[in-house]
Amino acid sequence: MSLNATLFAQLVVFFILAWFTMKFVWPPITKALDERASKIADGLAAADRAKTELASANKRVEEQLASVRDENARRLADAEKRALAIVEDAKKRATEEGSKIVAAAKSEAEQQLVQARESLREQVAALAVKGAEQILKREVNAGVHADLLSRLKTEL
Repeated sequence: MSLNATLFAQLVVFFILAWFTMKFVWPPITKALDERASKIADGLAAADRAKTELASANKRVEEQLASVRDENARRLADAEKRALAIVEDAKKRATEEGSKIVAAAKSEAEQQLVQARESLREQVAALAVKGAEQILKREVNAGVHADLLSRLKTEL
């Protein structure tokens, strides 16, 4: 075989191999590569969508957290206001109750004072009458009168 025939045979075999490769081998490989490229592109697109959805979800969560914090702060402020109102109301009621107790004690003390004065008046009157009876029963004697008066003073 000459160089030309070998070269020609190699050239024919090469073209047959190239045709066979282009017809039967290359299409499945390109199809697999295209499918893989589309899967990668779909995956990247899904990742981008997931990233935007995650950002959106994070934003919603932050908004909800902010609203919950505001609600909690408002409730806490309301609770503090109610607590202060309850304390003030209790102070007011305690002051009123104390005033009533003081007024009742003053009234009772005044009544007891009036009763004590009345009792003292009755006792003084009884003693005066008793002293006068004793003075009038006895003879008029300065020494005896002085003795009776001193006893009357001690009884008062």
